Amino acid sequence: MNADREAASVQVEPPLPSRSGGAGPLPGLDETRALELLRRAGVGRVVYTVGALPAVLPVRFRLDPFGGVLLSTVPGSELARAVDGAVIAFEADEVDGADGTGWCVTVLGRAEVRGPSPEPGARAEIRIAPELVVGRHLAPDAA
Repeated sequence: MNADREAASVQVEPPLPSRSGGAGPLPGLDETRALELLRRAGVGRVVYTVGALPAVLPVRFRLDPFGGVLLSTVPGSELARAVDGAVIAFEADEVDGADGTGWCVTVLGRAEVRGPSPEPGARAEIRIAPELVVGRHLAPDAA
């Protein structure tokens, strides 16, 4: 898909101010609605850096009551080492393959690795504290 066609399929409007003073959710998909949609997605993508290069990893996730994104990982994994204390991105979406309509939500924030508990086989948890939540509706493909 060429960049012009892809850009035309996303309804982009000027961002509104958010709690943190930066760009916020787009009109029509406010932070509350964006988080509601995010809760129903089963898989998302965490975006981080390894050795100054971008890395994207599909992951299962859940949200905490404050909109934090929670990921589970093996203690000491590459992901846990790379993201602890770093500002990272998380994205999930739902897109209709037939017409390209749907939504996309991105959460930006600082990651914190917690645990694991001392139990055998316990997993570590990564929490991404939401500093910016941006949601977009995807318009029908104009092809």
